Amino acid sequence: MAAITIPRATHGRAFRLRRLRGNILFALALLPFVVFALFPVYWMFITTFKQVNDLYNLQDNPLTFNLAPTLEQVTYLFQQTNYATWAVNTVEVGAVVVAITLFVCIPAAYVLARMRFPGSTSLGIGIFLTYLVPPTLLFLPLSQIMVGLGLINTKWALAVVYPTFTIPFCTWLLMGFFKSIPREITEAARVDGCSRFGALFRVVLPVSVPGLLTIVIFAFTLVMQEYVYGLTFVSASDQKLITLGVVTDLIRGDIFYWGSLMAGALIVAIPVAFVYNLFMDTFVRGITGGSLK
Repeated sequence: MAAITIPRATHGRAFRLRRLRGNILFALALLPFVVFALFPVYWMFITTFKQVNDLYNLQDNPLTFNLAPTLEQVTYLFQQTNYATWAVNTVEVGAVVVAITLFVCIPAAYVLARMRFPGSTSLGIGIFLTYLVPPTLLFLPLSQIMVGLGLINTKWALAVVYPTFTIPFCTWLLMGFFKSIPREITEAARVDGCSRFGALFRVVLPVSVPGLLTIVIFAFTLVMQEYVYGLTFVSASDQKLITLGVVTDLIRGDIFYWGSLMAGALIVAIPVAFVYNLFMDTFVRGITGGSLK
């Protein structure tokens, strides 16, 4: 009997149909997670631009604009609060914390990753374990230190306190990243005349950009979202960071300025989301490169 030959075009059509069906099923399975992730952003957006009468009328649909959108909430945020000052304070404190974290973590992680001495492994694990200590156990002794330094009720108290928990985690993360770099690279640099730290700055750091970017993002976002220490050490409105200022100055007793609250959160969330998406691949490489070692 002659073999039945199926035309190649039929094979290609069937493959495209299977691939299309698979893509549709994947999109349908992913849709609930996308809605779950984007709904808070949508809620912040629509609340930010709603009129007060629309926002507090229980008869209106909360998911749509029942009255014309307005900029009243954003205007109130910038004109009636110290939001711009809080943003500047956050950037300044975040920059100082990132600088201190990098200054301490880079040499500490390099030494622990490259040099062998008694207790080096235990020391590395101990550094990471200090990150797991709850902040509620530390803010009382740290507050006494801040009083002694004369930094209480200033934003610079936070610049001193925050590195106490960015440094342990970032050192541990950077240790793993440095261990993933072949020793032959640094040995070749040493043969060419570099010192240990010369090899670090000339050879290791240029190929460690994902790890360095990871700890920069981690340290800065931690400064933006931390609340307990900010509430403990700062009470003056012009010294607060965004997270503390938005919550404490826009919630007055039982009065919640929901529109301005959502506006403050949305304005901060947009640049953070943009940065995370822009450097997503590098950030993931930094996390996985450090944590898997």
